[in-house]
Amino acid sequence: MDYFLIITILVFLAATFGYINVRFLKLPTTIGLMVITIVFTLGVFAISYFDTTLLDAEKYIITQIDFKTVLLDIMLSFLLFAGALHTNFNQLKIQRWPVLAFSTVGVLTSTFLVGIVMYLILQLLNLNIDFIYCLLFGALISPTDPIAVLGILKKAGVPKKLETKIVGESLFNDGVGVVVFLTIFQIASLGEGGEVNPMDIVVLFSQEVLGGIALGLFLGWITYRLMKSIDDYDIEVILTLAAVMGGTAVAQHFHLSAPLAMVTAGLLVGNDTVRHSAMSQTTEIYVDKFWELIDILLNTILFVLIGMEMLVLTLKGSYVIAGLIAIPVILICRYSSLLLPITFFKKKLNFVPKTNLIMTWGGLRGGISIALALGLTSEMHRDLFLVITYIVVVFSIIVQGLTVGALVKKVATETEVD
Repeated sequence: MDYFLIITILVFLAATFGYINVRFLKLPTTIGLMVITIVFTLGVFAISYFDTTLLDAEKYIITQIDFKTVLLDIMLSFLLFAGALHTNFNQLKIQRWPVLAFSTVGVLTSTFLVGIVMYLILQLLNLNIDFIYCLLFGALISPTDPIAVLGILKKAGVPKKLETKIVGESLFNDGVGVVVFLTIFQIASLGEGGEVNPMDIVVLFSQEVLGGIALGLFLGWITYRLMKSIDDYDIEVILTLAAVMGGTAVAQHFHLSAPLAMVTAGLLVGNDTVRHSAMSQTTEIYVDKFWELIDILLNTILFVLIGMEMLVLTLKGSYVIAGLIAIPVILICRYSSLLLPITFFKKKLNFVPKTNLIMTWGGLRGGISIALALGLTSEMHRDLFLVITYIVVVFSIIVQGLTVGALVKKVATETEVD
């Protein structure tokens, strides 16, 4: 089975499941696709008792796809650029300091809190895991997933000011979270005998983060200048595509953060000033529609893949228990990690009531966490942390995703009453 056929099957499944969701379930796309794919995979498991053909085919597809590489090195750049392109730049500019604090201080605080608490819990479950590996799990599960967040918040009725905070945080903390994960991963890979040079860690972190943002600014500026010099919507759409593909290749070659580069470039190209001075009305429509289509297509394929990843899980009883316990632990740690930044900026920026509660429940985990968990080695207890991550992600997208709208309405009602 070649790659073209695998992609064809994935697109066919995404189209079929998407149709079923829109026609019958009417759930948000990300939630509907995940639910249907999980049910489909469970159905394949049931059928395998009589005939293993379907199960063997699904397993083959999953084993042929390096989920971590496909998502982090290819799909993520397109998805983040598309998300940033349609983010309200003016609102984000107003909320830039809390967004920066959430995506840096918040991620780092959450990483350590989750790492410490999960280390203690795993010890109680007789799972003797080194603290550095628990910290690694904290790093991969702490960033909220912009792909999941963007799709669900659009239908949740979240106030614009708060939506900007959650979306902006998700766009940036994704890039920061990946860098934090890679830094801790490098330390963990050294083992007990290796020496950790603090300056090397600082240089790596600075190179990835600052280098990624600088590359994004350069790409956005070049794209803007090129688009301003012509008036041809076909070529201008292709210019944005070239910026994403070329920028990702450059970032990977020079070990810069491609996610942060794409977010920065997308925000720059998508802001109103650039739009009005570089794009005609026709170009603006075509650029927006092109990237909306890319966003929808890759999202549908991604969440079909997430559902199919059930096949690579090692479902031991203790692993499942650890995953279920991890759900409230991660929510509490996220709530705690946001307390300081929210308290600091609350009065200055007139925050929506119960911002922390909504940001905690609306901060969804998704494919990025699963991709990072799949990148762990067996020495880092990959099977254990993959099961925990999968349980947290499924709960996050399905349960939190379906109820965040109700939470927002409840908070709004209570505020009006008060």
